[in-house]
Amino acid sequence: MKQIPMLDLKREYEYMKKDIDDAIKQCLEHQKWILGPEVKELENKIAGYLGVKHCIGSSSGTESLVLSLRALAIKIKGQEFFDNNDEILTTSFTFTATGDAVLRSGAMPVFLDIDPETYNIDTNKIKEYLEQSPKARVVGILPVHLYGQACNMEEIMKIAGKYNLFVVEDVAQAFGGMWKDKKLGSIGNTGAFSFFPSKNLGGFGDGGVVSTDDDKIAELARMLLKHGGRDKYNVDHIGYNARIDTLQAAIVLSKLKYIDEFNDKRRKIADIYTQGLKNVEGIVLSKSLPEAYHVQHQYTIRILDNKRDELQVKLKDQGISSMVYYPYPLHKMKVFGNGRSKIYGSLENAEIATQSVLSLPMEPLQSYDETSYVIDCIKAFFVK
Repeated sequence: MKQIPMLDLKREYEYMKKDIDDAIKQCLEHQKWILGPEVKELENKIAGYLGVKHCIGSSSGTESLVLSLRALAIKIKGQEFFDNNDEILTTSFTFTATGDAVLRSGAMPVFLDIDPETYNIDTNKIKEYLEQSPKARVVGILPVHLYGQACNMEEIMKIAGKYNLFVVEDVAQAFGGMWKDKKLGSIGNTGAFSFFPSKNLGGFGDGGVVSTDDDKIAELARMLLKHGGRDKYNVDHIGYNARIDTLQAAIVLSKLKYIDEFNDKRRKIADIYTQGLKNVEGIVLSKSLPEAYHVQHQYTIRILDNKRDELQVKLKDQGISSMVYYPYPLHKMKVFGNGRSKIYGSLENAEIATQSVLSLPMEPLQSYDETSYVIDCIKAFFVK
């Protein structure tokens, strides 16, 4: 029986083995494990790739979000954290870290519903909330480019400009993605990236980066990730130990040269899935916006008639891995209860998504035959 994993990191390592091994060997030679030369080189190369002035390496995608929001609080309000009545608009259909970062910055997350075709935040809901809640103290918007698909950044930035709001892009799943001709992470006030091993650009552990064109935000983020000061023995702010390890920076740096090639491979695999599944009754395919360059971190379909779990079991029996991203919306998690968050509207689309989405294997080096096997097994499930 074929075995098709969601992601085959061993296969990818073999593909770029020499580059990675050389990068690790170089670290073993110089032994500069904390903020070694690879960190600055990675920051500079990613800044150039994104077209921004600054990139600041961090210990994870989560910390990239926290550093962004904390830096904005200090710059905008002149205080360490936002106040509890400072609201940040975001999606409920995302990984916990998105909402958790808002809480850690001191602000109140306001969960809005998603567009059911893209799974990203519904910009109409952003406008509705701002128009219908004139007394709310909204300070920012935190869009998530889920599954590698860009949010409608043109509309989001227009709204942000009208209401004088900041925008922090959660780009954890969308390295290399674009809205029109702009790289994601270069459009808002900051971008927050993750180098978790499963990401499009991943390391061999945790890591991330903050991107920004704002000199002050960059300065503050650098201070915050090193305990809150320019001098760690004489600090200015409540900070963190949130540096990216030299070793992780070296590994990500060695893989950066492959990112466009691998994103292109992901898009071609997604095209095969789409062609093979587009006429299968019982499946809803996501929509790729024409203005977006979708980097297909996940290829996610929606299964109708409550058959998602049954299909997942059947695929497992046939050697095919699949995942549910995500089984619970943030607004139903305990951590966001007890007055820690606000909900606008029914969030019906987000709740439907948690009950019906299924992500299929998306390995850049996945063969046509492997992808076709997944398609055939799904088709067989619906033709009984």
